[in-house]
Amino acid sequence: MKNDATYYDRVFEEEFLPHLDSLYTFAFHLTYNEDDANDLVQETYLKAYRFIDKYVEGTNAKAWLFKILKNAFINQYRKQSKQPSRVDYEEIVGYHDEEDSTYSSYMDLREEMFQQMMGDEVTTAINNLPVDFRTVILLCDIEGFTYEEIAKIVDIPIGTVRSRLHRARNMLKEKLSEYAKKFGYQDKRI
Repeated sequence: MKNDATYYDRVFEEEFLPHLDSLYTFAFHLTYNEDDANDLVQETYLKAYRFIDKYVEGTNAKAWLFKILKNAFINQYRKQSKQPSRVDYEEIVGYHDEEDSTYSSYMDLREEMFQQMMGDEVTTAINNLPVDFRTVILLCDIEGFTYEEIAKIVDIPIGTVRSRLHRARNMLKEKLSEYAKKFGYQDKRI
């Protein structure tokens, strides 16, 4: 029975919750902030549960959740861009009161996430891409979505997905050419 709360709870647990880690990774790469990423994922799951009656069981839950997250990020970005900048006074005081100089050299969570998959240079290069290009690279090459799924998630034509992926990969190639040479890779065009 589709209107039964236990039905929705089961769908939520079986089809939505398994994507929690992927959503968090994507949210973190959009925001570069642990708290903002957590807030974004929480908002995504709240909206997913609120509109669970619109979800068709057995379809691509991951793509549906990523689209909700992407839209929440855009809405949050628009809202923040209209507000004046804020300074967290407690964070500044905490930083100046900190006597241990190693405090500022903590390991970046982005580095931890990709530590086993790729070097710091690659992670840094991906993170330095403009958000539109970073988004398609993460969705395609890290999350494994198809071009069609990415087009639906990001709300752009499939040709634009291909174009952005091509340009993003070329940007990465350019940024990482020296790094690749250190490991013995050569440009095959030579």
